[in-house]
Amino acid sequence: MSTQRRVVITEFGPPQVMTLASEALAAPGAGEAQIRQTAVGFNFIDVYQRKGIYPLDLPTGLGFEAAGVVEAVGPGVADLKPGDRVAYMNAGVGAYADRRNVPAEKLVRLPDAVSDEAAASLLFKGMTAQYLLRKTHAVQAGDLLLVHSAAGGVGQILTRWATALGARVIGTTSSPGKREAALAAGCEAVVNLTDPDWPQAFLKAAGGTKARVVYDAVGKDTLLKSLDCAAPFGLVVSYGAASGPAPAIDPDLLNKKGCLFLTRPSVFPHNADPKTFRANAADLFDAIGRGHVAVDVGARFPLDQVVEAHEAAEARAVTGAIVLVP
Repeated sequence: MSTQRRVVITEFGPPQVMTLASEALAAPGAGEAQIRQTAVGFNFIDVYQRKGIYPLDLPTGLGFEAAGVVEAVGPGVADLKPGDRVAYMNAGVGAYADRRNVPAEKLVRLPDAVSDEAAASLLFKGMTAQYLLRKTHAVQAGDLLLVHSAAGGVGQILTRWATALGARVIGTTSSPGKREAALAAGCEAVVNLTDPDWPQAFLKAAGGTKARVVYDAVGKDTLLKSLDCAAPFGLVVSYGAASGPAPAIDPDLLNKKGCLFLTRPSVFPHNADPKTFRANAADLFDAIGRGHVAVDVGARFPLDQVVEAHEAAEARAVTGAIVLVP
């Protein structure tokens, strides 16, 4: 029997509710693999769940994605063996750990060209970008996109991949200091969201043309104004809530704003089937191999500094991805 160190919360609240526990970890059961995790990804949904905005049953772990090495497999696992490098992003909460038993069907093998740290920092965010670009709207060359939080983890991936597909991207950031990161990711212009008139700034940057698609991960503070940035019959995608839950919208408002389409998708339904998940991951790995998606790790924190990691994320003090190192 192995020992597992994992982050646990027994109440919702600030970062300090997270504690590190050391527990016995049983051998992997039927259909499971035991993973020695070498890198754990941070995503803003972890903050929402820690706060209770997206409530979980308590007590609970946190975290959705990690990469590492298979140490043992349970009965019935034929497609994995000890020593295989793997990653996951949808095995239930609890990725904030140094070891974990994971259903084998939730794991994807990593190609040699993708490092453990790259997988942990890119899989959840990259698979989010993948469905946004391929399924929510099949981005075409020439599409004009507005990407909120373009300097963030998903925002940079979304921007790089979209521009590689030939789309035009105008981004937004919450501070002037993040402007260069958004430009480096491929934005042709960057708008500061702290400007109350940011929709007008977007229209000016776009030469008066509205966006075919608006990708909004901010939520409460931006969604209503995002509707003003979408072209007639355009699409507004609300896929995050960094500023809080998005407001309710009267369907008639979509008509008045130009017969708009509004959707609230998420990554897990797009990857619920193991075969689909691995095919989508292969698409992401291909994009990484082509250089369309790049690793941008903004900060690394040891697992026992998870409180500091969450504080830095909530303070918007990190540009790019955060990785926890067990």
